[in-house]
Amino acid sequence: QVQLVESGGGLVQAGGSLRLSCAASGRGFGIYHIGWFRQALGKEREFVSAISPSEIDAEYSDSTKGRFSISRDNAKNTVYLQMNSLKFEDTGRYYCAAGWVGGSFEASYDYWGQGTQVTVSS
Repeated sequence: QVQLVESGGGLVQAGGSLRLSCAASGRGFGIYHIGWFRQALGKEREFVSAISPSEIDAEYSDSTKGRFSISRDNAKNTVYLQMNSLKFEDTGRYYCAAGWVGGSFEASYDYWGQGTQVTVSS
């Protein structure tokens, strides 16, 4: 089992950048796929990005491709989401999740953090 804690959210102007972190405790972090999802107020949670255990495979949603970058440091049990050129529509609560399968479907993930709020002002 793994516990996840997100950090790095905050208020930023459109065009700015933030780096989110997902810190894990527990056993076996290095064998899990890690995904980032977000949920805007009044909307369903949506996929943002995911990374494979070995960092070979990274996946992005169409809306974040080219602006966001996911990476991981297994020695530090941490996954990062670098978010550049932020837009108002990137506003939401960002969650990281760990699972055996990975990808863009929520059902593929078994463990979730509590989330960190990102607010982009226009």
